[in-house]
Amino acid sequence: QVQLEESGGGLVQAGDSLRLSCAASGPTLNMGWFRQAPGKEREFLARNMWIAGITTYANSVKGRFTISGDRVKNTVYLQMNSLKPEDTAVYYCAASVRRQDDYWGQGTQVTVSS
Repeated sequence: QVQLEESGGGLVQAGDSLRLSCAASGPTLNMGWFRQAPGKEREFLARNMWIAGITTYANSVKGRFTISGDRVKNTVYLQMNSLKPEDTAVYYCAASVRRQDDYWGQGTQVTVSS
């Protein structure tokens, strides 16, 4: 059983930056970030695939959000720049241990005011 602990959410103004962190309690194959806005489906944002050394992004955040991490520490970060009100959502960390995204964090709220 792997537990994920997210941190870094909060209330910011449009144009501000925020960095989210997620620490896993055990080794993972890859870790990523998703978000879910009120009334919308959960949306993939970015993934860091440790073994392949590849990061992938959703087109909606490419260029504004950057995923990074430390495989040894089982930690992944999401640097979010130029935040917009439409980025307001609950942000979730996901980790793949035996299957893709089989572990999820509790989520952290990000609110961007205009």
